[in-house]
Amino acid sequence: MKDKPIVPVILCGGVGTRLWPLSRAVHPKQLLCLVNDQTMFQNTLQRVQQNTVFAERPVVICNQEYRFIIAEQIREIGYEQSTIILEPAGRGTAPAVTIAALSLLKDEDDPIMLVMPADHNISNHASFIASAQQAAALAEQGYLVTFGVVPNKPETGYGYIKRGAAVSATGYQVERFVEKPDVVTAQAYLDSGDYWWNSGIFMFKASQWLKALEKHAGDILQGCQQSYSQIASDLDFLRLQDAFLSIRNDSIDYAVMEKAEKIAVLPLQSDWSDVGSWDVLWEIGDKDHAGNVIRGQVLAQDVSNSYLRSEKRLLAVVGLSDIAVVETQDAVLVAHKQHCQEIKSVVNELKSRQQTEADSHQRVYRPWGFYETLVLAPQYQVKHIVVKPGCKLSLQLHHHRSEHWVIVSGTAKVTRDDEVLMLHTNESIYIPALAKHRIENDSAESLELIEVQTGSYLGEDDIVRFDDVYGRG
Repeated sequence: MKDKPIVPVILCGGVGTRLWPLSRAVHPKQLLCLVNDQTMFQNTLQRVQQNTVFAERPVVICNQEYRFIIAEQIREIGYEQSTIILEPAGRGTAPAVTIAALSLLKDEDDPIMLVMPADHNISNHASFIASAQQAAALAEQGYLVTFGVVPNKPETGYGYIKRGAAVSATGYQVERFVEKPDVVTAQAYLDSGDYWWNSGIFMFKASQWLKALEKHAGDILQGCQQSYSQIASDLDFLRLQDAFLSIRNDSIDYAVMEKAEKIAVLPLQSDWSDVGSWDVLWEIGDKDHAGNVIRGQVLAQDVSNSYLRSEKRLLAVVGLSDIAVVETQDAVLVAHKQHCQEIKSVVNELKSRQQTEADSHQRVYRPWGFYETLVLAPQYQVKHIVVKPGCKLSLQLHHHRSEHWVIVSGTAKVTRDDEVLMLHTNESIYIPALAKHRIENDSAESLELIEVQTGSYLGEDDIVRFDDVYGRG
C-alpha cells in the first residue's frame, strides 16, 4: 500500500530582530528575500512543492497581520492550495502545532506532520526529502522525531541534542536536549561527535503529538481544543478567536520533546541555517574575490570578508573588514560581524525611545498592494501608492485630512461621494475631508499614483470604512 503523503506544517511566527533594519515586526524575515530572489517563506514552500512525498495542501500558521502577504506569496509561486490559519497573537510553537494537528485530524486519517519554521535555509532539497522519508518511517512507529544538524563549528547560538542508542539505520534515541552553550562547552560538544544542533524541525503523527501533549502539557491541549472549536472562516483563511490568547505560551521542545519518552533524532542530510543574523547570511552567501557578500548598489574598495547590502541608495564602503553594513530607506546598520548577535539590543533601545523604525518600514503592504511614505512633515504627507490589478481600496472617509491623487501609471476608477470617474496617466483629483471615496484598479496592469495629504492629523487611524472586500473594520 502506498504511504500516505506527509503534510507540511509551516510556522510563520517570529520577528527576526537580529536582522534589523531589514526585518521588522510588520514585515519580518520570513517574508523577505534574504538568500535569493524569493522570500524565506517561499523557499520553504518550494522544498515540498510538487513532490509526491508531501501532501498538496500544506498548513500555514501565521499572525493575522501577515495574512494577505502570506496569501500573495503563495500565489506568486503557483501553489494551488493551502490552509492558512490566523493567530490573533503568537503563543509559541506548541499551541500552533496543536491547532494544526486538530485541523488535520478533522479532515484526514491521522496524517504525519512535517513541522518547519518558515525562515530556515536548506540548500539540498533532494537530501532534505530523503531525510523526511526516513523520519516518516519512525513517525509511523509512534516516535516523535526531531532533526539534528551535524555541527561543523562550536556554535553558541543554537541549542543542541545529544543522541543516544540507534533506533534505525539513521535514527537515534534522544538522550537529552541542552540549551545554547558557552564556547568551551560548544567545542566539547563538537569534539565528542554525539551532539547535533537542534534544527527546530519535527515530524510526528498528529495523534501522537496530541497524546504526548495531553500527558505533559494538558492545559495547552485543552486551551487549543476550546480555541479550535470557535475557529471561523474569513475569506480564504481560518481565523482563531480571542480564546487563543488565554493559552500558555510554550515551545514544542519545552512543552513535550524534553519530557516525552519515545523521541528520536535523525541527521538532516543537507546544509542548514536558521538565518538568524547578518554574519550567518555572510557565511552562506556567494562571496567575491575579497570574501564579500554584496547585495544591491554597492561600491566596495579595500573591503574584505564583509556583508554589504543596499536596498535603496548607493552604498560606498572603504577600507574595512569583517563588518556588516545594511542600508534601508530609513535606517542604516553598521556592525562588526562578531557583534551581529547583539543587534536585538539596538531594536529594544529603539522601542524604548518609541521610534517607529523599530517595528515598521516606510513601505507598508496592504491586501490591495502597498504604499510608501516619501515625505512626512507637520500637516502634510506624500505617498507613493501601488494598487495591484483587479484590486480596490475600501470605501472610506477621513475626518482630519484631504487628499490629492495624481495618476502616474495605469487607469483608476475613482468614487467620490456620488461621482464615479475614470482617471488616466497625468490626471488628478481632489478628495476633501469627509468625502466618501474609493480607488479601484479594474485593469490588468498595476496602478500607481502619488497621494498628497494635507490636514491637522495624518494618522492611519483616521479612516472610517463603509465597505471593504478584505473584511477590515
